[in-house]
Amino acid sequence: MAFIVKKNIYGKDYYYLRQSVREKGKVVSKCLAYLGKTRSEAEKKAKEIMNNIEKNQTIPDTKPAEKKTGKESSSFSLTKISIEELANFCKKKGFVFRSSDIYGGFAGFWDYGPLGVELFKNIKDDWWNHFVYQQTSMVGIDASIISHPRTWKASGHIENFNVNDYLVTCKKCKKSTKVDKADLKKIKCPECNGELDWGKAQVVEQMFKTRVGAAEKSDAYLRGETAQGMFMDFKLIHQTSRTQLPFGIAQVGRCFRNEIAPRDFLFRCREFHIGEFEFFIHPEEKKCGLLTEEHLNTNFMFLDEETQKKASDNLKEVTIKEILKKGKLGEWHAYWLAEQAMWFRSIGLNEFKIREHTREELSHYSSATFDIDYNFPFGSQEVAGNANRGKYDLTQHQKESKQSMEIFDEKTKKKVIPRVIEPTFGMDRIFLAILTKAYCDDKARGNIVLRIPAKLAPVKVAVFPIVKQPEYEKMATEIANSLGEEFNVSYDKGGSIGRRYARNDEIGTPYCVTIDGDSAKGKDATIRDRDTTKQIRVKISELKNVLKDLINGKIEFEKAGKLVK
Repeated sequence: MAFIVKKNIYGKDYYYLRQSVREKGKVVSKCLAYLGKTRSEAEKKAKEIMNNIEKNQTIPDTKPAEKKTGKESSSFSLTKISIEELANFCKKKGFVFRSSDIYGGFAGFWDYGPLGVELFKNIKDDWWNHFVYQQTSMVGIDASIISHPRTWKASGHIENFNVNDYLVTCKKCKKSTKVDKADLKKIKCPECNGELDWGKAQVVEQMFKTRVGAAEKSDAYLRGETAQGMFMDFKLIHQTSRTQLPFGIAQVGRCFRNEIAPRDFLFRCREFHIGEFEFFIHPEEKKCGLLTEEHLNTNFMFLDEETQKKASDNLKEVTIKEILKKGKLGEWHAYWLAEQAMWFRSIGLNEFKIREHTREELSHYSSATFDIDYNFPFGSQEVAGNANRGKYDLTQHQKESKQSMEIFDEKTKKKVIPRVIEPTFGMDRIFLAILTKAYCDDKARGNIVLRIPAKLAPVKVAVFPIVKQPEYEKMATEIANSLGEEFNVSYDKGGSIGRRYARNDEIGTPYCVTIDGDSAKGKDATIRDRDTTKQIRVKISELKNVLKDLINGKIEFEKAGKLVK
């Protein structure tokens, strides 16, 4: 049975044809084809595809050629967890809470708890380190959440994005549904196929409106994306930072969208975080001097436009060099797509795939766009993207503001408006990807082990005194205070040593330092590895440096000290 589904991506609706098939005794849903941006267009294309399938009496091959990459511990396997179970786990352990929980919560808004805020900070810091500090020509900003109202007129948000959705109630089942502007009075209720009450259709503004000023109030909006602040500050940054093309501007910040039906925990929120940068290039510069063999040989699972038009979602393993050779993107676009793939792998997220946008679904400003989806246990979800925006945004702001957005290029001695490559990351979704990848139900230990990469873990080290005597507790406290100058450290002397280990396994602490009966005499302590439970003895004077190397992956655990048999 084939059916049409609608997917909302960054506030825009896209329609796909899916089919229920039986595999190994279970019914699963497979994507057959991309159908377009409107319901009417989707229904027309779906009919054509199904007629072709009936004529050929074949069903498109949709089995994805998934391939796992990276090293996995043989003693662990990914534990499948539903989005509801994950939300409950996050609440129980202090990662994420419902906003305004004492009032029953407020749909689409979430609070990061004590552990969540540490993990999220570490993810953002690692992102910043990779895309700003380790790049040769990238600077950062933190633009305001509210900007001049004309910002959103220039960007097209007010005319297109903000008033593109309508809320319509079904006359039969009384359920409300979101309808695209192009589909008004053309479709029936997706729940029961009943008639929709078009006479009472209401525009749902996607951007949050607010009032600015005391006496003379003016309408303004909470930003729906971080990009526009970087475009508006482009010339100021060029002047004050003395940057020359090519260069980039990066930002991580909060964004707001008035989702009609927020759902799926942190996936569909009304307040969320975007990490992105705009990379400005001379419009005539095609060659990328930063593109190395490592970038060109970066491989990933890929769903190209041609495969989608054949009504299949069969994935192929490709390299950046291969899709560059096929002309699917330019060298600068290829460089940043490779850098995105490298960063995801550096934080342990190997289970991603990249999907090329078809020509029909490209945004009006883009000549090439790619989605980066992560394969969660509860389904494949978009976590990042990469678009070639050309000169659209700077040109639009120049037109609306009547201010020139041209800069003088020293190399060509000409004034130009640069073109732009825009990599974008849904930071909250990456936060969840880290948690779902890390979540392991260890039956042998009898507790959850959260295998968060050490450099991202909210608590890096836990310190335990085993012997409950003042001498040992003092030694443990001094070690915790010393390590606390370098890492986020917890000190725990309550309960059995096994229970203390389990508590830290469940929150992802990679290393536990134990002060035992031999520590006073030997001036040493044991370090326990979270994933293997192996232990080594290390001199107290060397603890900080050894742990720093372990957390940064510079040394193997068993070579960092004397292995405890």
